[in-house]
Amino acid sequence: MGERDDETTWVPGEMIDLAGRRVAVLGLSVTGFSAADTLVELGATVLATGRSAGAEHIDLLGVIGGTWEPSARDGDEADILARFRPDAVVVSPGFRPAHPAVRWAVEHGVPLLTDIDLAWQVQLRRGLATRWLCVTGTNGKTTTVEMAGAMLAESGLRAGCCGNIGVPVLDLVREPDPYDVLVVELSSFQLHYLRGISPWASVCLNIDADHLDWHGGMAAYAAAKARVYEHTQEACVYPVGDERVLRMVEEADVVEGCRAIGVTRGAPAIGQIGVVDGVVADRAFIADRATHAQEITTLQALAEHGLALPHLVDDALAATALARSAGAEPAAIDRALRAFRPDGHRLAPVAEVDGVMWIDDSKATNPHAARVAVEAFDSVVWIVGGMLKGLDLAPLVAAEHGRLRGAVVVGADRSGVLDLFARLAPEVPVREVTAQARPGDDAAGAAVMREAVDAAAGLARPGDAVLLAPAAASWDQFVSYGRRGDLFAAAVHRLEERG
Repeated sequence: MGERDDETTWVPGEMIDLAGRRVAVLGLSVTGFSAADTLVELGATVLATGRSAGAEHIDLLGVIGGTWEPSARDGDEADILARFRPDAVVVSPGFRPAHPAVRWAVEHGVPLLTDIDLAWQVQLRRGLATRWLCVTGTNGKTTTVEMAGAMLAESGLRAGCCGNIGVPVLDLVREPDPYDVLVVELSSFQLHYLRGISPWASVCLNIDADHLDWHGGMAAYAAAKARVYEHTQEACVYPVGDERVLRMVEEADVVEGCRAIGVTRGAPAIGQIGVVDGVVADRAFIADRATHAQEITTLQALAEHGLALPHLVDDALAATALARSAGAEPAAIDRALRAFRPDGHRLAPVAEVDGVMWIDDSKATNPHAARVAVEAFDSVVWIVGGMLKGLDLAPLVAAEHGRLRGAVVVGADRSGVLDLFARLAPEVPVREVTAQARPGDDAAGAAVMREAVDAAAGLARPGDAVLLAPAAASWDQFVSYGRRGDLFAAAVHRLEERG
């Protein structure tokens, strides 16, 4: 890598010598510290900067030989970079493309890297044969990653789940005992900056508007997601019928011999995994796929273990394709799915009160996820709203208002949501939650959810589902979507106790 190499000089699979280089790390969270620690091991001179960092990470950075220089104001990191004159910058998703520090790096031809790129470099230096299975999509990433990891482990492979799921990839590639397979969840933020990996298999599960405030528009968001397929070696997995994702596969620069593998809830063609007469069938990873199919599991088995909802079937099919590409056996996949339980806050039943089902789908932080949830039920009281991130709920309200018994609107951006219902679904009874909270104030957050639950209970009738599927981020009033869901569940149980 030269003093100011252009990003096109970074060839996937090529080992880059960072020894003696000056590398800046933007952000010193868990992942940022992992990146700094790795860079020091690789012989780089490391400076980390940002608005704040934990005292433990700052102390440890000094112990390993790195330097921490905090910025007084957001944007001052650019001045710090100008003084440090780095040869490369490791950037975290907390720094948007328009951030002054990111702009400084781009304007000065300084390569932007991610912790994912560093992990790939560590793997190359260790000579590891670990296969990476990369997963992105607007929704379903974590479930797919966890399913694929379970399938591989059940097949006797040492498999790790990492990336945006919460475990830094660097932590796993640096373990003394190498993994056979890593299943890597990648957000659009990570993919935007990603430069030089070559996954064994990859998938974009779906694509719909999300994080447009960060990316600046739908085209940039979709372009970031498409990068998951770049330089894939064995299998580009895609949902059959999704023309946008199919174009991503067709336009990707992949390794010679890489195949496109479709997944569908319909009957599979050659080179696909799908469903025939209630049987999940593989016509992609068997020798006689032109005339035969390999049974993997059944829809009945999925239903018996809480995986019957369409989006969960889609996730299971994608995970199956990824796992099969890396050598997972059909019987092992079946066993893994029978033992699998989805994470909380994703269409999780909370209670049934007076014939009304209460459902926690707090993880539905965008309209695409919320629409999947609303379409899972015939009659819904919908708790919606929060921080909309620049997203438009109008298509969702227009398409699904016929299913709604009523709506309860919460959150900082509720005025726009209330206006949408007034314009597009005036026949739907709507209640506004006026209670307010700040992230971390659980008492106020609990009051918000109690008001929302009481309002929903007043609208619901026996046979309805009350669905917390906000189609928005939680950060306006709650520290996470998980805490938002927990406080919703607590309010529902309070209602249940009141009888």
